[in-house]
Order: sequence, then structure tokens, then C-alpha cells
Amino acid sequence: MSPTAFATAFIGRDEEVARLSGVLERARAGEARAVLVAGDAGVGKTRMLDEIAARAARTGTTVLTGHCVDLGDVGLPYLPFTEILGVLAGDERFAAVLAAHPVVGRLLGGGPDDAVRDLGGRLRLFEGMAGLLAELAEVNPLLIVLEDLHWADESSRDLLRFLLSRGVLQRPAGGAPAHRLALLASYRTDDLHRRHPLRPLLAELVRLPGVERLELRPLADAEVTRLVRALEERPLPDATVRRIVERAEGNAFYAEELLAATDTGSGGVPSGLADLLMIRVEQLSETAQLVLRTAAVAGRRVEHDLLRDAVALPEDELEAALREAIGRQLLVAGAGGTYAFRHALAREAVYADLLPGERSRLHGAFARLLGDRGHRAETAAERAHHYHESHDLPEALAASLEAADHAQRVGAPAEELHHLETALDLWTTVDASARPAGEGLDRVTLMLRASAAAAHAGQGHRAVSLTRAALAGVGQDADSELAARVRYTLAGTLLGVDSLTAAFRYSSEALAMIPAEPPSPTWVWAAATHVLAARQVGETETALRVARHALGVADQLKVTDAQADLLISLAVLEGGGRRSPEGRERLREARELARRAGSAPVEMRALFNLAIGCYEAGEFEQCLPWLADGLDRARRAGLLSSPYPLEMRYLQLLLLHTLGRWDECVRTAAADLAVLPSAGGYAAGPALYVALARGEAGAVERARALAGGAADWMATLVAAVVLTDAAALGGDAEAAVAQLRASLEALTDDAGGRPDVTVRLAALALTPVADTAASARAGGDEAAAAHWSAVADELVDLARAAALCGASGLPQGPEGQAWLARAEAEHARAAGEPDAAAWEKTVAAFEFGDVYERARCRLRLAEALLTAGRREEAAAEARAARETAVRLRAAPLVERVDALVRRGRLAPAPPGREGPAALTARERDVLRLLALGRSNRRIGEELFISGKTASVHVSNILAKLSASSRTEAVAIAHREGLLEPEAGASG
Repeated sequence: MSPTAFATAFIGRDEEVARLSGVLERARAGEARAVLVAGDAGVGKTRMLDEIAARAARTGTTVLTGHCVDLGDVGLPYLPFTEILGVLAGDERFAAVLAAHPVVGRLLGGGPDDAVRDLGGRLRLFEGMAGLLAELAEVNPLLIVLEDLHWADESSRDLLRFLLSRGVLQRPAGGAPAHRLALLASYRTDDLHRRHPLRPLLAELVRLPGVERLELRPLADAEVTRLVRALEERPLPDATVRRIVERAEGNAFYAEELLAATDTGSGGVPSGLADLLMIRVEQLSETAQLVLRTAAVAGRRVEHDLLRDAVALPEDELEAALREAIGRQLLVAGAGGTYAFRHALAREAVYADLLPGERSRLHGAFARLLGDRGHRAETAAERAHHYHESHDLPEALAASLEAADHAQRVGAPAEELHHLETALDLWTTVDASARPAGEGLDRVTLMLRASAAAAHAGQGHRAVSLTRAALAGVGQDADSELAARVRYTLAGTLLGVDSLTAAFRYSSEALAMIPAEPPSPTWVWAAATHVLAARQVGETETALRVARHALGVADQLKVTDAQADLLISLAVLEGGGRRSPEGRERLREARELARRAGSAPVEMRALFNLAIGCYEAGEFEQCLPWLADGLDRARRAGLLSSPYPLEMRYLQLLLLHTLGRWDECVRTAAADLAVLPSAGGYAAGPALYVALARGEAGAVERARALAGGAADWMATLVAAVVLTDAAALGGDAEAAVAQLRASLEALTDDAGGRPDVTVRLAALALTPVADTAASARAGGDEAAAAHWSAVADELVDLARAAALCGASGLPQGPEGQAWLARAEAEHARAAGEPDAAAWEKTVAAFEFGDVYERARCRLRLAEALLTAGRREEAAAEARAARETAVRLRAAPLVERVDALVRRGRLAPAPPGREGPAALTARERDVLRLLALGRSNRRIGEELFISGKTASVHVSNILAKLSASSRTEAVAIAHREGLLEPEAGASG
């Protein structure tokens, strides 16, 4: 009677579980209820019912489960109820109740078969079953689960009808107590064809007052993603997970099967799943199967007229076949006279079952039919596909180029890239005389166009590959303008993937290949790209000189978009940069020029720099409108995945995090990832900062997965912040410093430039370094104190260098200066110097707007004030820090503040927090080894657990003891008497 054990955690279905849990609650209170649970095969009915059964069992409810089985036309009568009775017969707790209903026992072979064959015998059986269940419910609340009613035999259907209409759901007569019983029965909606015998019963049952219907819809994409990640221990590429999620369409079983097939590399429908899907297809008539095969070639959806012409059947035969396929739940009728496969995998299975010649012939038919309707742009992609699959390559090439043009017009760069790459693949296979003619229709120009589409779609490395291929395709006799254009395009794509020295080399070559006189737009754009590359490699004087010259030429030639681009570069390079009023005015002018020129990429660059200028100046409220404008422009242009919008999306989330609008940050990030899952660190970053600060399980693992994914500079930066901070929060100085060094190595560009985030990473790593140095000094270990003090010197030097000369060549703004102040304060603490003044300066520095970091620094200030004997001031800072931490729901910070208040007796401890939470036996074992200075790996080895599990135990101990570091946890444990006296004595 115990529920099935599943290997993975139950995911999703919150609303459905809440509803069924409510049914169980009412049943326990004496309100008998039944729920008919409907859903497609594989959608998760059994998994959800098992979860409900497990929850019911934990509350003391008796759970009885019966299964219907597909035995074809020869069904076993009363099979699910016989299974339930078999379970009862094998449990001595129910022997007396079962013995009191001998007529029911006959189903188990306890009496002659004819006793239940006549009408009177059946009625006695039904009444006996109702009485048995009612008596069981008197002993204990009872949950009955019947699975797969679509396979139920007629006798079981009749018994179920009796139980729900006249039996256990009715209140007993004479004021007797109501039945404490719930019945949950599942069935497959996709198996209920029009003449299925369960249909009339369902229609009858749902009209009963105690019966309700619950339909399980497909899981949301986010839930399928969680399911796939939970099923697979090894890290999976994001692209693989997204493909599984897309194909599964919310069906948990399909997702599991597709995941299991990832090792085969076939990319098709897994054979077991295909066999399952084809069983239902093969039950159709030959004509209906022909219609399905033809529809599968058309795609997921097909118009009635197009299907009619392709299948070449009389209208009445086609309609009969369609009615059959729809009745069997394989096709569904849609708006506008269309039909679609109920699930894409069913279409894939049917398509894969086609013979090669049949497939080619049908594709050719659809291509010709679509062509006969006129060369409409919106059908170009379909025509290209059908021509390609029917091996008519010249027509496929022409249609692919037409489809690329359409995708460009509607702002769909990913689709444009797909069609251009298809055209490039076909180019060499199609005879030159059969290729489309026109300006710009050559292989190199198509590669440059594809490179631009890849960049706009956020595929920077693909853009580089395509431009390198274009460079390889430029012959010695190519004109200088084309050769220069290829090189400056390559330079631009290399900048997008942080290959800065290579970008500078190619932009230099481009500028040298084409003369400045007579002036030309190609030279202007070569110069504009060279300015960007020169700035990135530190050649500021070169960048300024070329930009000023090129701006005059662009103005002379009226190349307005290039003029705007050069104005942006000068706004960043000259004077006070984009933070200054002069810089912002120049950026506004550039934005207007780009808008007039209709250049969305340049306009977005201007808007990004306006936003980041406000951010660097600490003017957050002025920053948000520029970001809204930029993202709106990107959305209208279909360029949300291109570089500047990605930066703007990250900055918007970062602002919400910095301003303390954490719930909004998390919601916005989730919505962003749902729409554009390829955003990586740009969308995940600030939400991960929130998760870590709130102590959410899995934040560190998510950061590691982000770092281990595809090459993504922002993902590396986000992981660097989260993992360095996590090591600092755990009090692990060695891990924090190692993470800092590894992160800086990964983030430093090939020209040797370190990112602005260096100051933040250094300040974060300094926290456990200062803790460890102070602890060593207090313990009299001068050698260790000197070592960690020297490490602190190294880290503060990194922070100073980064803050005083940022990536733009200017000192960083308020944020960078605040992190530098924190680094200086931690450095002073590591050196054993009085640090209250340093922390006062740090708290003041974070007044620019970062509410969480200001609260963390207030905690440090409170500690310093307490050490200096300034108790009232310390208490005030602790209260302020706690108020912010509570508002943000930053539980770890609340814990650390409470620990300080308790240790320093600054105020009465919060209710229920008089002492540390109880440690488990395993946590005490870990704590003992922690006191001996063991690392997580060593703890794991000595306790025969994994290092990861040991790390979880250490985190739990820190939380329960309200400790901010391992050292502090051991000190608290000694003080609270949680360690045996000899625990710290042995080495």
C-alpha cells in the first residue's frame, strides 16, 4: 500500500497538489469526495497521484491503489478492485473488516463465480464493496486511487458508477458519521476516441455533487527544465536542455525519454517512444494513415486546402479520414481551417516512418503547391524546406534567400542566420548559371551578412567564424573596399568575443587597405571600428586622433549612422567620459542621429552608454528610463539578444538588485529567461546574487554550472562574484583567494586589461582573509597572521589599481570607490589596526544606493564600534543592518547580526533565539572535525561522505550557530559547550 518510490524530487503541479490536498483535508473531516484526474499519456498523472498518496500516508490515511490494465477485448472483471482486496487480505489489520463482508471476498476466489453474475448477486457485491470501504474509513481516513480508467473493464466501470452515485459518497442515513474517504481516478484523455466506452460514464459522473474533474495540463517549460536537470547528474549544455524542453512540450515522460536518448546522438524520436506513438497510428484505417503521413510532411500544422491537394483524395474520403484521426486524438482542428498534430513528437514519429521516396515525393508536392499560390514572403521558409527535402536545390537556394530577406524585415536575426547558412551550404552545390542574380549575391557578401545576423542573434563566436570564412574567401584580386570591409567586420566580431589584440590587428589592416582620400563610407566605417579596437587595447591617443578625423569625414559624406557611432566613441574617450554632462550631451546627440538614420544597433549603443554613464555616476533613477528606451528599441528591432541589449538587460536587473527591489529583480529575471533563455549570465546574474544573499540552496551549484557552460564573459563574471562571495560567507580564506585569482585570470582580456569588477572581487576575498589573520593573531600564531596580512596587502593593491584606473582609463565612479573603501577597511582589520573609522567611511561610501552592501558594512561597523567600547552606536548600526536584512529577506545576514547582538549583549535576543539551534549527530561529527581545522574534503574522507555533503553540513552549522565563518563557528561551539573538551587538543 505504500506509494511508489521515485528517484527524483516531485516538480511542479503546485496548484493541482493544493487542490487535491484540499480534497483530502475535507475527506479526513468527513466529507467524502472523488476527483477524476484527466491528462495525456506521460503528462505526469501517476507521479502526481503517488505524491498525493505519499502525503496522505504520512498523515495516517490508509491508501489503497488499484490499476486497470490493457488486456484488449478480453478484460479481467473487477481487476482494480480485486487488486485492492488482495492488498487488504494480506494485511492482518483489516482481516476482521474483510471477513464481515464475505460476498466481497468471492472476488478473491472465496465463492462460486455465479454468485456475482446475476443481477441480484452483482447488487449484493456492489453493496458489499461500498460497506467494506465505509467500514475501513471508520477505522482510518481512506484514500482510494484507481489508475488508468481508460482500460477499465465493463464490470469495474459499473462498480465505480455505483460507488460514486449510491455508495460511499452519499451521507449515511440516520445521522451517522460521514465517510472519511476520498477516491482519485485517472484516465488518459488522448485515448478517449468518440466511441470509447468510458466517455458516457465520465459524462454521468461529473454531474454528481461529490465528483469533480481535474485536468493535468502540460508542465511549464521552466518545470520541464528543472525535471531534466534533476534527472541527469552530469551537467547538460543549455542548448541540449532547451531542445528537450521544446520537443517534450510539457510531457514529463517524453522529456525523460528524450533525455535518455541524448547519449545516442541520433537527434530523432527515441525508438521506444516512437514505437509507443506509432501503435496509435497503426490502429487507423489505411486512408487515415495516408492523410497523417501527408500531414506529417507538411509540418506541425497544415491548411485543409493544402492537405487536400497534396493527398489527392476525394473530399468525402478526406473528411472521413480526418474525422477518424481527430477522434483518435492524433490531430486537432484549429482556426482558419487548419489541422495540427496533437503533439509534435507524434508528427516526428510518423514522419520518420515514411519511406525515402515517399518523403521526397510529398515534399516536392508541397513545394509546388506553395509555389503555385504565388511567391509570398511568409511562405518562403516553407518553400525552401520542401524544395531542399525534395532535392530541388536551385529552387531551395532561391527560396532560402527570400526567407532570409523576410526574416530581416521582420526583425528575426536568428531565423535570418539559419536561412543564410542554408543558402551558403547550397551555394557551391548549385551551378553558377542556376543561382539567383543580383547585387550583393556572392558568397563573401552572404557570409558578411550572415556574420551580422549571428552577432544580432547573440551568437558572437559564430559571427567570428563566418567572418573568418569570408576573409578566407577574399581572393588576391578582390577590390580593396571589399577586402577592407571584411577585415573591419572581422575586427568588430572579435571585439564581441573579447579577442582585443586580434581585433586591433584586423582593424589596422582594414584602415591601411583603403585610402582616406578620396573620402568614402567604407573608410569611415573602417575608422569607426579601429577607434573601438584601439580604445580596448589602451591605444587611447590613436583612438582619439582617428575618431576626430573620421567624424569630420562622416559629417562631410552625410554617413549619419557612422557619425553617431563616432560621437559615442568620443563621448567615452574625451574629458570626463560618459559620466560627465558634456559626455551625456554628446551621447544624446548621437542617439538622435542614429534614430534619424534608422540604425537600431548604433542607437542602442548610444542608449547603453547613456544608461551606464548614469550608473557609474551613482544616479540610478536617471539610469532606468534610458534602459527602458534601449530595451524597447531592441524589442521593436528584434535585437534583444544582440550585445548592447544583453548588457542593458543585465544592468536593469543589477539596478533592481542594488536598489533593494529583490523580488522584482527575481521576477524580471525569470520572465527574461523564459522569453530569451540564451541570455546566460546577463539574465541569471543579479537573481543569483539575490539567491546567495538569501541563503537559497543551490545558488552555488547554479553559479558553478554557469561558469562551466559555453564561453560567456558575463557568465564568468557572475560566477566569479557568487563563488568568491560564497567562499567568503563560509569563512574559507584559501578558497576565496583561489577563486579570485582564477576568476581574474579568466576575465583579464588578451591585452592585459582587468575588468572593473576586480575591486569588488578583491574586497569580497579580503573578508575571510581578515577574519583568518585576526583569528591567527588572537591565537598567538604570528607566522599565520603575517602570511594572511601579506595576502591582504596583495588584494588591497589589486583593489586600488582597479578603482583608481578603471576599464575606461578613468577612476571608477561611486560604486567602485565604495568597494575600494570596503577593501581598505578589511585590509586594516587584517593588519590588526583600529578600524571603526574605516568602516564609518565605507558605510558612507555605500550611501550611493547599494542597500545590501551598506547593511553588510554596517554589521562590520557595529563589530568595530563594539570592540572600541562604543556600545550604543554599535547597537544602532546593528539595528539598522538588521532592518535592511529583514526587509530583503537576507536570512544569513539576519543570522549574523543576531549573533553579534547576542555575543555583545547589545539588545535582548529575538524571540525564540536564546541559544543556538540544536545540531544533529552528523553535524556534531562535522563540527568536531571543523575544530581540528579539517577541510571539507578531509571531513568527507574521515566521515565517509562526499566533500559536497560535508560542505552542506558546514553551511548548516554556520547557519544554526549564527556564525559568519568557520573560525567563528568553532569559537561559538566552544563557548556554548557544543564540543567535547578534548576535541581541539589533538592535531
